[in-house]
Parts: sequence; C-alpha cells; structure tokens
Amino acid sequence: MRIVKWIFKGVAGLLGLIIVVGIVIALSNWTFFNRLMTFDRGTQITDFEWYDPKEAIEGKPGAALPIATAEERVLSEDAIAEIIAFAESQKSVSLFVWQGGQVQIAHYGEGYDADSRTNSASMHKSVLALLIGVLIEEGKIASIDEPAATYITEWAEDDRSNITIRHLLQMASGLDRPSFSVNPFSDAIKFRLGTDINEIAIKYPVLDPPNSFFSYSNANSQILGMIVQRATGMRYAEAMSEYLWSKLGTKTSFVWLDKEDGMPHTSGALLATGEDWLRLGLLHLNKGQVAGQQVVPESWMQEIITPSDTNPNYGLQTWLGTTYEQQRGYGKGVPAAITHSEPFEVDDMVFFDGSGGQRVYIVRSLDLVIVRTGPGGFDPATGSFTWDDSILPNLVIRALRESAPTNAATQEMADPVTTE
Repeated sequence: MRIVKWIFKGVAGLLGLIIVVGIVIALSNWTFFNRLMTFDRGTQITDFEWYDPKEAIEGKPGAALPIATAEERVLSEDAIAEIIAFAESQKSVSLFVWQGGQVQIAHYGEGYDADSRTNSASMHKSVLALLIGVLIEEGKIASIDEPAATYITEWAEDDRSNITIRHLLQMASGLDRPSFSVNPFSDAIKFRLGTDINEIAIKYPVLDPPNSFFSYSNANSQILGMIVQRATGMRYAEAMSEYLWSKLGTKTSFVWLDKEDGMPHTSGALLATGEDWLRLGLLHLNKGQVAGQQVVPESWMQEIITPSDTNPNYGLQTWLGTTYEQQRGYGKGVPAAITHSEPFEVDDMVFFDGSGGQRVYIVRSLDLVIVRTGPGGFDPATGSFTWDDSILPNLVIRALRESAPTNAATQEMADPVTTE
C-alpha cells in the first residue's frame, strides 16, 4: 500500500512540476503561446484584430476609381449574377472586376465593406517584388544579381554567399527549409507564430547550388524583407509606404509583427482592402504607372513577369500562366498543390497567389483585373488547397466574350486562346 501511495505521490509531483515548468515557459513567451492557443486556420484570413501587434503602412487614398453605369457595363446582368454567385459560394469578402477602364463589378460579402482589411497571405510577396524594383531604381539596392550576403552579412563566410537577390525573388535559392510539423516548438510553427522569425529565416544551409530548382519558401521572402530594412535603414513599413504604397492611391494598410517593435512577416500578412488589391492589379495593367506617373520602372514590371529558369510559371514573387498544369505545385519539398481544372482562357495571365484563394488576376491583353479576397479551404488529407484557379478568371473572360464581343475594348476576346 505504501508503495502505491509513494508511486501516486511521485506521479502527482511530476505532473505538478511539468505544469509549473509549462506555465513558466508560457509566461516567458506569452505572445507565442497565446497565438498558438488561439490560431484558427479557418477564420484567420478575416480576423483583423487577431494580428497583434501590427504596424501601419501609411497610404494616401487617390481619386475614386470609375465605376461603370448600367449602360456602360460590358457584362450582362446574368453574367454579373453568375460571377457574384460564385464569389458568394466561396464566402468571399471582396470581389472586383475591372475591364475597359472601369470597375464592372464591386461586391462585398455580408458584413464587409470598402474598409474591411483582411490578410493577403502570400499576395504580400508580389508587393514585395514591386518594392524591390523601386529600391533598385532609387539606388538603395545595386542590382538583383548582387549577393544577398551584401545585406545578410551572416551569410558572407559560407556557401550562402553565392545566393543572389534574384535567386530569392525566384524561389531558387537552394536553401533548406523548416519541415512541416505540428510540434509547437518546431521551426515551422515558430516561424509562423513566433517572436523571432528572422533568426529562423536565415539559419538554414544550402542544399543545392542556387538556381538548381524551384522551391516556394516563405523564408526567401522573409529574407528579402530583411534586405529592404538593411538597404534602406528604415522600418519595413516605413520603406514600403515611402517608396511604393503611398503612391498607389491606396488606403493605410498594416503588416503583422512578430513582437512589439519587431520584424514584420514579409512573406504574408499584409492586411489591406479589396480595392487596394485592385489598385495593385492596375499598377501591373498600366506597366508601373499610376495616374500617368511612373511609380515602378516599366522595365522592372516586365522583369517581374518574365519566367524564371527553374519554373516557367513563376517570375519574381509573382505567378504566371505560361504552362498549363492541372495541379500547380510549389516545388521541391512542398507537398501542397493548387488545382487548375482547365487552362486559362488567355496566354498572358499574371496573378498574385495567397493561401485560401486570395487572388489578383491581371490580363493586359484584355485590360482586365480580377480581385478576390476571403477565407478559403485546405484539405489536410491531400495537403492541397481547395481553391480552383481556373474557375473565376475563365468565368469572367467567357462572360466578357459572350456579353460584349463587338465592344472596342474587348474585340480581342472574340477568339479564345487555344492550348496545344
């Protein structure tokens, strides 16, 4: 009996010690543990308040975008209803369709409006690429072909010194990456929810020489964010506002910090409105111009959408519809894939891709921008996102062709692009 009591007391004491140690560890990094306990993948895109702390990227709202009247619309009422119905079926927060110099559709989900800011997820990467181009133009960065170690001096004495800024932009750095894990103390979880994301981003060695393969990694974009800060001597949000955001006609947006006065997540979590994303799409459509002013060099806008050596469907932090893939993968070491149930209806598709169906689709040949923001699904059984990248853009393009085949701005739509 005494032995049983002794064992019981021992187990109880051990459990008590474990609880005490757990509490001490939690209190020592409460920010991380609070995020870990409250994170919900299903609602995180739309929960603006959850992203704490945040830092503002000051905007400067521009003139209102022209909205087509009923007489000016190039889409039929039935087509508009069908497109909106699809957006609503996907629980979209915002939906915009721009064509022919006007907003053809501006729609918000129930409970949301023009001031609703949601998490862009990886669409942030495509904005980061725009900023890098401006910094090169301003002389803050010499070239995308200079070593990243010029700024990431922690890499100067090892094989990572061969990685250029271009390699990072094209997701071809050759760097190892944190393996997916549900262990709360793993690098993968700490990179997403922790309080020192830079330390994790720059710690990994190279697996293969740079430009050997495409491997989509948030660490590449986080390192680019570090380069922005070190090249400018400014906070990331301050540099983004001064050199890019405040010149687009956008409202003030926010980046999520790893801790108070810490580093923003520069691979995702840019919290902005649907119209802000439309203005970014228009920047691409107009080859870097806003209201007749060249904000981003036209040559850089072309560089962004030039297919990289390791992936014809990827430029500089921006996706392309160059080659049809029914399951568009994210490269070496990434099990997830996005369904493209059919080819895009055009051969010049450019798009921003954010987890869960955050999208900006740009088609210069059709003077077309489509924006969709909102929550999206992920199937853990297959490791795939449930968004189908073909449906929305093809639905809009076909509707434009059917609704206005003789309109001067849409004559090119009459003959669909064929795919061999």
